[in-house]
Amino acid sequence: MPDLTTPISDIRSASWEHRLRFMVDMMKSISTHTDPQQMVAAYGEYMQQIQRIDRSVSLSRRNLAHPLVSITRSTMWTGPVNPWREKTKLPIIDRGIFSELIYKDEPTIIDELNVDPSDPAYEYFHGMGSAIALPLFDNGHALNMVVSMRKEPRSYSHDLLPEQVWTSNLFGRATHNLVLRDELKRALDAVDRELRTVADIQQELLPHKLPSMKTLELAPHYVTSKWAGGDYYDFIPIGDDRWGILLADVSGHGTPAAVFMALTHSLAHTAPNPGDPAAFMRCVNEQLCRRYTHDTGRFVTAFYGVYDDRTRTLTYTNAGHGPPRLRTATGVVRPLGQQRSVPLGIDFEERFVVEKHTFSPGDTIVLYTDGVTETRDNTDELFGTDRLDAAVAQIDTDAANTVAMILEAVDKFRVNVVQNDDVTLLVAKVK
Repeated sequence: MPDLTTPISDIRSASWEHRLRFMVDMMKSISTHTDPQQMVAAYGEYMQQIQRIDRSVSLSRRNLAHPLVSITRSTMWTGPVNPWREKTKLPIIDRGIFSELIYKDEPTIIDELNVDPSDPAYEYFHGMGSAIALPLFDNGHALNMVVSMRKEPRSYSHDLLPEQVWTSNLFGRATHNLVLRDELKRALDAVDRELRTVADIQQELLPHKLPSMKTLELAPHYVTSKWAGGDYYDFIPIGDDRWGILLADVSGHGTPAAVFMALTHSLAHTAPNPGDPAAFMRCVNEQLCRRYTHDTGRFVTAFYGVYDDRTRTLTYTNAGHGPPRLRTATGVVRPLGQQRSVPLGIDFEERFVVEKHTFSPGDTIVLYTDGVTETRDNTDELFGTDRLDAAVAQIDTDAANTVAMILEAVDKFRVNVVQNDDVTLLVAKVK
């Protein structure tokens, strides 16, 4: 372990093992800091051990016009100032030697200091005999600079200047990267808070309570790949023991999809005729095409049906959505429906084909978004509808357990692969 009080001459004459140990310890110490202010302070303490500095001043011309220069750090200050978070406390000088040095864009050694007392930086040089100015380059210009001073004249070696410029700029880049990381983290934290708010709002758009029906038991599952997503399910009361059942999937992921999901929710709840599946879909489609999806490339796949709780009959239409899977009471699994129209938001004039099915007690209907069937394993193979059908065929239980067992099959398939799409399941068990 090197002695950190060893003067520079002794360190340079020491063995390579001694010098290496010192540098490794310095790099390890610096690497533990995540705050740029603390890292700069730690670096300064180490540098003081290998090259004596009687006084130092850090300068910046970022976001300033010539000849303005800001003093960001000085060993003459009685207390520390964080130049990244306390910019209003930093003095600004509009001329003089500091301005000349930093705008020159070159390293400089001043062997004999003789600063005019009228210079605005005079107090920082008073009593010093020599100085070295090391520019820290960013985008080709010295946006920052460190000026170090000693009391004796001619105390800086011109031979060592190239290496000092090199090492100073490497540390300057490291500091700048840490500042950027800190700024990025704060920005991401702000975005994260906003996305959480979007996700909370989106959750509020989903049904708070499932419909109570005599002949149908319902169980949903809704998980977004990110904080917010484009999947959407809903139940619309129609009257006369009838309920509209809607499952939709907005193209894309994340916040943009969540915005379109909210738009779809609004349109669905203002459509004038929810009891007529074709008219309902036509209204939502026309509004999307007219106002929101024109030239955006966005669309919404949707399945909408009206369930009659008295007759166990579902009258439905499908706008480009994956056909629900029907498991009959006898264990046969097949797609529900033969017709699919194009997704919503593509063709203003699309007309939607209506189909009808009457269920028997013991039947199970599985509605899903493509986050289920397009789940991938570590070989990039899709889960697909065949595996979904196989899983559904083996399940003969209530709606909630059916959801759980389907999700178990999906999770077992993808193993350790991250789910990159929203996943929504809606299972209905006919009683």
